[in-house]
Amino acid sequence: MAIEIDHDLVLKIKKIVTDELPLSKLSDEELTSEIEAIVDERTSDKYYPINYKVELVQQVYSSIRGFGLLDSIISDDTITEVMINGPDNIFIEKKGKLTKLNAGFESQRHLEDIIQRIVGLAGREVNQANPICDTRLPDGSRVNVVLPPISLCGPILTIRKFSKTPMTIEKLIEYGSITQEIADKLEMLVRAKYNIFISGGTGSGKTTFLNALSNYIPKDERVITIEDSAELQITGIDNLVSMETRNANASGAGAITIRDLIKSSLRMRPERIVVGEVRGGEALDMLQAMNTGHDGSLSTGHANSTDDMLSRLETMVLQGASGLPLQAIRQQIGSAIDIIIHLSRLRDKSRKTMEITEVIGYVDGEIKLNPLYVFEEDEKSTMDKVSGSLKRTENPLINDFKLRLAGIKTQI
Repeated sequence: MAIEIDHDLVLKIKKIVTDELPLSKLSDEELTSEIEAIVDERTSDKYYPINYKVELVQQVYSSIRGFGLLDSIISDDTITEVMINGPDNIFIEKKGKLTKLNAGFESQRHLEDIIQRIVGLAGREVNQANPICDTRLPDGSRVNVVLPPISLCGPILTIRKFSKTPMTIEKLIEYGSITQEIADKLEMLVRAKYNIFISGGTGSGKTTFLNALSNYIPKDERVITIEDSAELQITGIDNLVSMETRNANASGAGAITIRDLIKSSLRMRPERIVVGEVRGGEALDMLQAMNTGHDGSLSTGHANSTDDMLSRLETMVLQGASGLPLQAIRQQIGSAIDIIIHLSRLRDKSRKTMEITEVIGYVDGEIKLNPLYVFEEDEKSTMDKVSGSLKRTENPLINDFKLRLAGIKTQI
């Protein structure tokens, strides 16, 4: 992204390539060689640095067989999110800050072609009959597509970039999200098979935290991961099964939901079930799985606080079973979830762990919470920079049965 390439020159060379070369008969290597020859010829009138020519060749090739302008954006590791609102409005996120790119796609048709290429790679469909699609890039990056007529400003493409290196607890410590002491306590909870739910707003780092936490799972266990688009990077576990949902085809048939996958996973002898995110009726199936001997399960959900997460879970369960009384739902939640970890994206764009709370259970018509760690700002905090840390409350861990069962005598 550092080299500014003449967009008109890219279009001219692309036109020469598409007009004069038999594209369907050329391999990728042959096409690259032909483009290099044409670039050399077209840039011979004046001096161009070698890296400029290399980038020019790459952009021409990408516009024909790659993802066009997206290729150079995706290859930039400093970019964490890409938002494309039609062919001419491209925004990127770097270090938590949004910037509009001074670049665009050559036409709406070209952007639509790239979207079809991306969606096709994961075996999915997006069209006027199904104008919304969640998918992923080959590197695992999360992709959301919305097409006209649903979108009024042209095709919308949103990409959450995928880190090339799996997130670890060590990195979270380095970023200041948690401390080594808290990491050690979380490791005990995961190993002792506490059911842990990670909550937070959009972009707060829920999936990243889940990924780091999942690497505490003992390597000899059978783990089933269930996601809308597979992006978890769990390493070192041989007996790992990863599943992802499938959208309906053009005729409206063939959809496989998170609910379907959770039900199927229960017949696969899982020791742990990791659900990337619960958004609707699948919350009931996940809670039932946690309550039927599948301890140590992990999942995430959108919420603004731990209390809010409980309310949202109640609403989600009602989406899947509207006839259930609220008392029964709260009993399910209170007995299924052991720990809620709440994350937040703060005013300075930093991501912090705000609270680690124990779910005691269902008492007197309410789900009782027992905060163990709470984030507190210190005197170094300003309006532009948040400074602080997780502080241990005076509340002891109430439900220590699983710790004792696992032979762990240390207090949390």
